Amino acid sequence: MLKSPFAPIDEGNSYQTSAVEPTARWVRVRFAGQVIADSRRALLLRQYGRDQLPSYYFQQGDVRMETLIPGADTDPDDEVSWRSVQVGDQVATNAAWIVLRPPSVLAALSGYVSFGWGKMDGWYEEEEEVFVHARDPHKRVDVLPSSRHVRVEIEGAVVAETRRPHLLFETTLPTRYYIPREDVRMELLEPTGLKTRCPYKGIASYWNVRAGQRVAQNIIWSYPDPIAECPRIRGLLSFFNEHVDLYVDGQLQTRPITPWS
Repeated sequence: MLKSPFAPIDEGNSYQTSAVEPTARWVRVRFAGQVIADSRRALLLRQYGRDQLPSYYFQQGDVRMETLIPGADTDPDDEVSWRSVQVGDQVATNAAWIVLRPPSVLAALSGYVSFGWGKMDGWYEEEEEVFVHARDPHKRVDVLPSSRHVRVEIEGAVVAETRRPHLLFETTLPTRYYIPREDVRMELLEPTGLKTRCPYKGIASYWNVRAGQRVAQNIIWSYPDPIAECPRIRGLLSFFNEHVDLYVDGQLQTRPITPWS
């Protein structure tokens, strides 16, 4: 059974709230070299859950419905009807869905079509390609230089210490502390091949940290070439607060509970 495209909405968790709203952005979806959805009246589903993030939904009149072929079997009570996407010889299995019976708070999506973000070749807002998920207009990312005293420990070993961090404040997420490389014990770091994308910041590279007998996997990241809207974190390093002992002005910070915990 395929996972619902909708995040849970009744668990009282700020990462799992959901809302639908119109967007003024011109949104297009490309697959196999062709535009298969093209809309100036798309709806934005704002949701946050593990693997369930903001995305766009399209009226069927704005979708090339002939490219949607039968996908997984649909039960009478299913929220969506799954479709595969086919253009020429290229097929993306169960990569689209038509909303049949959405949760009551998402009733506006009934009859709309959406696509698996990563199964498409590209999503565009106006002329700019957008990666990972739709940008939430209610989310802000602010980066501020600071003189706070920040210390990061793993297994009791000090891995980083600085009085010149940059603090990144992102709506609904814990504060992230970006630290100059000169204030990080780089000899403890092992670069990994992991790369991730953020629609608000760009492409991140990762490091493991070897502290005592422990190797903390992919616990540090950096944006060597962030997007134009977020230049202040260029080349700085940040740690997952969820997995380290983080001291700010001498106070041990509570490890936050997030999708990365």
